[in-house]
Amino acid sequence: MDLTTARWRKSTRSSGTGDDCVEVAMLPGVVAVRDSKDPGGPGLLFTPGEWAAFVRAIRRGGDQR
Repeated sequence: MDLTTARWRKSTRSSGTGDDCVEVAMLPGVVAVRDSKDPGGPGLLFTPGEWAAFVRAIRRGGDQR
């Protein structure tokens, strides 16, 4: 999947310089995640359901299998 035109956003909890976090792009049918230190590098792709489960687990404080 070509991610060059994706609109990436950083976490509001990223470091003051904004270069020590992950970035997320919401695309039709997929959520892309990349390392902010390597914007030209590969992105990880998740379904919206997988991403939602990940976010819920983080909000709960960890792995909630």
